[in-house]
Amino acid sequence: MNDERVRDELPLRERKKRETRQRISDIATGLFAERGFDAVTVAEVARAAGVSAMTVFNYFPRKEDLFLDRIPQAAELFAGAVHDRTPGESPLAALRSLALRLLDERHPLSGVGERYPRFYRIVMASPALRSRAREGVEEVERTLAAALAEAGTADPQLLAALTVAAYRTVYFTSARRLLAGDPVAEVARDHRARLEAAFASLERASLDDRDGPGDG
Repeated sequence: MNDERVRDELPLRERKKRETRQRISDIATGLFAERGFDAVTVAEVARAAGVSAMTVFNYFPRKEDLFLDRIPQAAELFAGAVHDRTPGESPLAALRSLALRLLDERHPLSGVGERYPRFYRIVMASPALRSRAREGVEEVERTLAAALAEAGTADPQLLAALTVAAYRTVYFTSARRLLAGDPVAEVARDHRARLEAAFASLERASLDDRDGPGDG
């Protein structure tokens, strides 16, 4: 389900809160792109957005979350793919479908699109953002592991770690290519192929583990 449809289905109060959160994040992103993340204060973001610093912190507990504002959504989407999968669909199949859908939609979490090199450069230039990004990956992994455990998956922590590592590897490979100036269409095509290969490998490993040694 895309962001616009989700917003349309929310109650008015919640929709306004999300719009305010997005507006603050968009304004902050513009300031960070112009001056660099470390050179912009939360107070400056608040003034530019016409809100108080306290309001900013109500939506974003840390300054880094103003820019890396998709971490909670990533955790929600990965866990939701497992929780909401169709009857008979494996968790890995559901996660594969999610990853491909994000790519097809050019969703920010896919990391593939014309505007994303600017995003990568801002993150690379800030140690604080790089650290928060690593923490965000760990948060997604923990949330996914909990969802896989509820689904009854064998060794959910390991499967979550492998799935997130595979997604992250494909993501960063595409990011490096976009930064190098490779055409987006070409990167997207290869991104899809690598996702398909990664999830195929995970499925094979999952089946091998289920069979157990010597059960061939």
